[in-house]
Amino acid sequence: MRADVRQVADGTYLVHGSNTNWVILTEGDAVTLVDTGYPGDREQVLASLAEVGGSPEAVAAVLITHAHNDHLGSAEYLRATYGTPVYLHEAEVPHARREFLHQVSVGTVLRNAWRPGVLPWVVHALRSGGTTHNPVTAPEPFPTAGALDLPGRPVPVHTPGHTDGHCAYHVPGTGVLISGDALVSGHPTSRIEGPQLLPDMFHHERPRAVASLDLLAELEGELLLPGHGPVHRGPVRDAALRARERAL
Repeated sequence: MRADVRQVADGTYLVHGSNTNWVILTEGDAVTLVDTGYPGDREQVLASLAEVGGSPEAVAAVLITHAHNDHLGSAEYLRATYGTPVYLHEAEVPHARREFLHQVSVGTVLRNAWRPGVLPWVVHALRSGGTTHNPVTAPEPFPTAGALDLPGRPVPVHTPGHTDGHCAYHVPGTGVLISGDALVSGHPTSRIEGPQLLPDMFHHERPRAVASLDLLAELEGELLLPGHGPVHRGPVRDAALRARERAL
């Protein structure tokens, strides 16, 4: 299956993989890749880079919103094969090394198997490598505070709750928020559309995930690029507050 690559702003592409999104930021010949889909999405990741005129060698860094397998998928491959640095929030670095795992348990999934969409999602996750042991051997914390010296100049925004070190990435120059799983616009296991939190079972600490929406509501922007679901156009503040209303 080909990835669905959509240009949403100058030098900014939202890529829909298999149930998970990643984002490509370009500047000249250089690329910042935010998230990398499932392990099984590798061919789609590489094809999406080529489609925007990039290549694995052109990736200046991989930024990871959080270290779940559906976002971490090809990060170690790019690091080991091309020497690409993989950056995360410092609290997420040991998670990426798999010193621990903040992920929905098999038991919790089974207890929720009756919910619409859960069983097809489970099947897809298993087939795509969602439960494989897929650590990044040498992940790194962000090298500087504030805007990163990478294509797009993304600014990490710590949004804990989904995992301890979850980060969104704000791109003030284009009014873009790359929200990962802190704020999504859809998911195979959700029956609603538009700005929302993921279903409760996916969050390590749901109250912190709800509180992080207030942090996102403080950011200026008109384009929300979520980890799951389509692009959402409109004030980021309104999207975050809408998700908070739905979560309460």
